[in-house]
Amino acid sequence: MITLTSAEMSTWMAALLWPLTRILGLIAAAPLFGNTAVPVSIKVSLGVLLAAIMAPAIPALPAADPMSMAGFLILVQELLIGLAMGFSMRIVFAAIEMAGELASLTMGLGFASFFDPMTAGRSSAVSQFLALVATMVFLAVNAHLVLLQALAESFITLPVSATPISVGAPLELVRWGARIFSAGLQLSLPIVAALLITNVALGILTRAAPQLNIFGIGFPVSLGVGLLVLSLTLPYLSTPIQNLFNQGIEAARSLVRAGAARTPATAPGR
Repeated sequence: MITLTSAEMSTWMAALLWPLTRILGLIAAAPLFGNTAVPVSIKVSLGVLLAAIMAPAIPALPAADPMSMAGFLILVQELLIGLAMGFSMRIVFAAIEMAGELASLTMGLGFASFFDPMTAGRSSAVSQFLALVATMVFLAVNAHLVLLQALAESFITLPVSATPISVGAPLELVRWGARIFSAGLQLSLPIVAALLITNVALGILTRAAPQLNIFGIGFPVSLGVGLLVLSLTLPYLSTPIQNLFNQGIEAARSLVRAGAARTPATAPGR
């Protein structure tokens, strides 16, 4: 007859629970995985499957009872690590959406907004279009698989431990968050520059011929030029978007490396 002690049950529970928490944190925050259109049961099933696959390769876990306060603190820390890794990739999509917002405001399409299920807010039509293009590129270049690979590597670089992570990890995330504004402006710069030239030309035309109704011809001209420039630059956006995905994955890895710089000694394994 097979008998199990409480210590063995706690060991098996911790071997699955703590890695599963980090994985579910990434799935909840990462783009595509954390989309609200994906059912919660699918997300949990994917997390359990990944945890069962990665569990045999995870280093020794800390000697702490999962039901104790120390085990609860480890659980919270693993959740924060997973959320931070997923959020680092979500920043890339936020930069692309910001590029769409800047382009739509310059084109005069700021009023054309729709409900965005990912952010539970309203975003412009151009922003949602660029987000869909980024999602297709995200799948085409297998960035979702590379992100899962970075997650698996994080258990080696930053193993499950009772020791708090370094304060350098949140600082890395804050520094990477500034990329939203710079990357968003860089992606929208062709449209903004073309529309700036268009507005200057319309201003000169209105000055030369005051009888022209600038409000009557300005909006369709700006809208037409914006859509034309967007269609011309769209084939060339795959390379910078792919570079942003690479930078996002590297930011997740650097975040893990910064958190691995623990000053105290790691808790002994079982």
